[in-house]
Amino acid sequence: MSAPFSLPRTAAVIVAAGQGLRAGQPVPKQFALWRGKPVVRHSVEALAAAGCDPIVVAVPEGAEDLARLALEGINGIALVTGGATRQLSVRRALEALAGAAPDHVLIHDAARPIVPATVIARLQAALDSHVAAIPVLPVVDSLAHAEGSEMGAPARREHLRRVQTPQAFAYAAILAAHRSWDGDAQAGDDAQVAQAAGLSVAMVDGDEALHKLTYAADFAEILPVRMGTGYDVHRLAAGEDLWLCGIRVPHTHGLAGHSDADVAIHALVDAIFGAIGQGDIGSHFPPSDPQWRGASSDRFLTHAVGLAAQAGYRIGNVDVTIICEAPKIGPHRDAMRARLAKLLGTPPGAVSIKATTTERLGFTGRGEGIACQAAATLLAN
Repeated sequence: MSAPFSLPRTAAVIVAAGQGLRAGQPVPKQFALWRGKPVVRHSVEALAAAGCDPIVVAVPEGAEDLARLALEGINGIALVTGGATRQLSVRRALEALAGAAPDHVLIHDAARPIVPATVIARLQAALDSHVAAIPVLPVVDSLAHAEGSEMGAPARREHLRRVQTPQAFAYAAILAAHRSWDGDAQAGDDAQVAQAAGLSVAMVDGDEALHKLTYAADFAEILPVRMGTGYDVHRLAAGEDLWLCGIRVPHTHGLAGHSDADVAIHALVDAIFGAIGQGDIGSHFPPSDPQWRGASSDRFLTHAVGLAAQAGYRIGNVDVTIICEAPKIGPHRDAMRARLAKLLGTPPGAVSIKATTTERLGFTGRGEGIACQAAATLLAN
């Protein structure tokens, strides 16, 4: 008779052994308060809720009392004293798990307090067919090599990814990799240790919410709700495609601009930037930059949503008003709402699209252009 099926047992290591001096807090940043709790407590609670057991936290020498206070009331947490480097801290935590002998382990930086359950699920699924998996995000900014204080050769961002934590591993494999690591070398993360040991590392989609707290500004008080407004205008021109809310709308004329001139998305992007105090669309995507010529405005909106997530916010709802005499917006409203909802990561019910005319007054009334105003409400994560 075969043994009953059992799910892999997953432990967690949380690296909280740094000093965190750049954050400007009175204690190392992992023990500072953030959104009402010590930073390290957020990720410990998230990983415990995901079923990780046991959880080992690596802390600075002499900070054990701070750590116990930060994690008071949470059962099943073990503390180890970190080493002189991140790699040594992780190895000590992994060695502490030897008695439990878990199948898998998630290794996470305490400075990333928000740990979405969806990312954990993607990592655990990847371990079904890989010994290691990491969450990554694409690079959206232009990149260049630095040659002193001058710009060097451009770097191809399509080949680059931003690496996050938690990172997931088969426990025995990553423990062996750390034991074989050259002690004189520097390891930026555990994926580098795994690769050095010859392990193949899979990549899964990360999340902007996994933002790393680094500077004093990251500890600024988070308001529960923020809102912003945006307004944009583009002229109508023959021979152009008309894009509104990410949808190509049939019309005799299209909107002219450096990108695809989607006036509705541009107004909405400015509303989101306004809500988080991040300037306007022109400062992020200057029309003088040739890389944005003809670019889809979808990219601008995705970037704005990502910056909002880094600031600790998700989209609550948006309200867009398109001002034009033609074309009629009504027949396209449902498709527009669905497209914006997908880009914003919200249900369609959180997206309002309205249209109005100016009774043939002004440039929109004369059919010379289309204007749009938008409002966005952001909610703290």
